[in-house]
Amino acid sequence: MTSCNPADRPARRLQVVAAPALALGLALAATPLATVAQEVSLRASVFVPSNTVFGEPCARFVEHVNQTYKGTVQIRLVGPDAVPSLEQGNAVRSGVVDLACIPPAYYTNVMPEADAAILSTLNFNQQRASGGWDALNQLLHQKQGSHMVAGYGDGVQFHIYTNKPVSSVAEFKALKLRTTPNYTSFFQSLGATPVNMPPGEVQTALERGVVDGYGWPLLGIFDLGWAQHTKYRIEPGFYNVIVYVLANFNKWNSLTPAQRDALGKAGEWLETDNARMAAEKSVSERKRQADAGIKSIDLGAAYRKQAYDAYWADIAKRAPEPVKMLRPLLDK
Repeated sequence: MTSCNPADRPARRLQVVAAPALALGLALAATPLATVAQEVSLRASVFVPSNTVFGEPCARFVEHVNQTYKGTVQIRLVGPDAVPSLEQGNAVRSGVVDLACIPPAYYTNVMPEADAAILSTLNFNQQRASGGWDALNQLLHQKQGSHMVAGYGDGVQFHIYTNKPVSSVAEFKALKLRTTPNYTSFFQSLGATPVNMPPGEVQTALERGVVDGYGWPLLGIFDLGWAQHTKYRIEPGFYNVIVYVLANFNKWNSLTPAQRDALGKAGEWLETDNARMAAEKSVSERKRQADAGIKSIDLGAAYRKQAYDAYWADIAKRAPEPVKMLRPLLDK
């Protein structure tokens, strides 16, 4: 006989409501964690516009992640118009962005030895085998609060470009060269006069004779409009262009294993893709420069060695112990 006691009714209604919730809980418990994991959305920055030669690889990395790992990781990319270039090292350290595609020069203020990366004579895979990659990453964790996910630019070297012929190292003493911190010690060792200025001022400085040349990677001088004021490229090239995909270390540690794995695999894809494109672009760029009338002047192996010795010595003054540890792992 059914009770007419009103006190019984809420209990029965509660049982009816609770049963589906219980069934859902049991279903979730029986479902593999990966199938119910939330997709993480990350904000990334790149130090140059994404349509430039050193911005495009970062944009391709983001596109690859978004297409390949939808449901696990998605990335929204912003450029220097949203996060100024020189602030991006601090932005990824502080967590303003979760990821940043930046050269190590952008955080030498907190990690002076970071530029040892551009002096390495080993590619990224060789650095991983030697222990150099892990050593840099440990220092990065401690000082920059970031984690190296991947890198690109490796395989593209720097050059001095001039509008005057240089037949020997001694002739640099008559030249004024636009510089950045990674060239300055080398330019000084050559006897040249370094002139600091942002890239946006170089074209006018060349036109007006404020500088006689500049340091820059093999790629990019046509994008900036400098080629028309350039007559010579000095060989051999020196250092390596390095741009790291950095993750804020706290954010990296907060990701699930599947999310970190997705970014790691995307990083492997980026490095493989970069090696192919760097080789192709270097060949086409040399031809383009030659067709534009830019002549190559080779000053020999001693000139290249001077570039490395000067900058290793400069970094060692600022970070003697880290350099003592890093150089055997990066310079073979």
